[in-house]
Amino acid sequence: MSNRPTIEELNRRRAETLQGGGQDRVEAQHKQGRLTARERLDLFLDKGSFRELDAFVKHRTYAFGLENQQIASDSVVTGWGTVDGRLVYVFSQDFTVFGGSLGEVHAEKIIKVMEMALKNGAPVIGLNDSGGARIQEGVVSLGGYADIFLRNTMASGVIPQISAIMGPCAGGAVYSPALTDFIFMVRNSSYMFVTGPEVVKSVTHEEVSFEDLGGASVHASQSGVCHVVADSEADTLFLIRKLLSYLPQNNLEDPPFRPAKDNPLRRDEALDDIVPDDPSKPYDIKEVIRMLVDEGAFFEIHEQFAQNIVVGFARMGGHAVGVIANQPMVLAGVLDIDASEKAARFVRFCDSFNIPLLTLVDVPGFMPGTAQEHSGIIRAGAKLLYAYCEATVPKLTVVTRKAYGGAYDVMSSKHIRGDINLAWPTAEIAVMGPDGAVNIIFRKELAKAKDPDKKKTELVAQYREQFANPYVAAGRGYIDDVIQPRDTRPRLINALEMLTNKRDTNPAKKHGNIPL
Repeated sequence: MSNRPTIEELNRRRAETLQGGGQDRVEAQHKQGRLTARERLDLFLDKGSFRELDAFVKHRTYAFGLENQQIASDSVVTGWGTVDGRLVYVFSQDFTVFGGSLGEVHAEKIIKVMEMALKNGAPVIGLNDSGGARIQEGVVSLGGYADIFLRNTMASGVIPQISAIMGPCAGGAVYSPALTDFIFMVRNSSYMFVTGPEVVKSVTHEEVSFEDLGGASVHASQSGVCHVVADSEADTLFLIRKLLSYLPQNNLEDPPFRPAKDNPLRRDEALDDIVPDDPSKPYDIKEVIRMLVDEGAFFEIHEQFAQNIVVGFARMGGHAVGVIANQPMVLAGVLDIDASEKAARFVRFCDSFNIPLLTLVDVPGFMPGTAQEHSGIIRAGAKLLYAYCEATVPKLTVVTRKAYGGAYDVMSSKHIRGDINLAWPTAEIAVMGPDGAVNIIFRKELAKAKDPDKKKTELVAQYREQFANPYVAAGRGYIDDVIQPRDTRPRLINALEMLTNKRDTNPAKKHGNIPL
């Protein structure tokens, strides 16, 4: 008996799964400047590497006429493939099928691929483009969301989870991406919100557009929900591939090592003069980062959010590192609520996945003011402190200029298990800045002085010479060495290699109680 009819049937059904919601809906998707679920996977994964799961699955709902709309593969495409030859698991929501809405089968497909990723220790990447819960399926769709949320939480800190928002993401749908490690969005094409513009208008009487309520620019710069924003879907997928190059497959692996073309002994003389003589003048810490890291390549995270602190990934001597740096160009590099939370989350991610931390310190303290105090600067600052204290990965710290008050402690100081703490000669490590210190210590002398301004200038200069330098801290062993700035790159790479086999542990516990 010939198998030809059965093979023809297989091919017919296989072709049916590739149609999605049909040509009209595919064209409608393209008219909005968006790719289909399968086109996105073709762009994202290594050519020919995608292996699909559950291509023949169909929904099981027999209400509201859905029994007459049985579409193979339902509204999400799932499976695995490779990125630069490394295994990844993927799901890509298909807006051409029921608006990408999540029902029972849709959720089951995502759960299956997430559980495979967890068992096999590989990243899971979700390409989100969905109208939300499938209303026709009622509470079953809500249950499906909760089932996914549980898997997100179980996978957290075990495998990298990355979400790309490629279209709408509303209501309960936003919480799965929010539980993942990184969220990418497409400018002017994707949006996220818990309640849409119509609900907002009916409840608060505010009139707001989709873009202004939950667009990529809003979440990248104001809410901090979005970690990376790109101008197109292709750029978004390229950037996710780039991010993956810094990350291990799971929490039991080290991040991938890539032999550096950049000389590990390179000394950049420009670093010697980058910090201005006037301590009140800013400089761009990103320039310092680019001079220190391999080939000047820095993958910044949260670039537009809380810009007074800079975080991102780079390589030093081929080793992946997570960089945290105060930015003197914005609010003098002060730590406020948003900056503290941004850095704390990044530190905890790196620690989860064995990525060493490089901290560049130029911080005048925590942001003063009633707005910050009333909004919880104490709680936010404690999050960053907790994150650094908890971290057991290699921790390298360079104080480039200011390290004042409690902010000195928080920014990966020796006291909270910093492994190698270096300082430049321009470092000022003290309880507070010279100006504030003189106002307090010499209050009476200033009150009696014939020329208070002249006297204060003298006292500030005296205080700066005695205390606002790195040598008092170095004399105590709080700073391991004071180095010439041009020597920073080779010193850091040497320290990273020395710390390759570092072992540090925390007390046995279920989990700590981070001050959320």
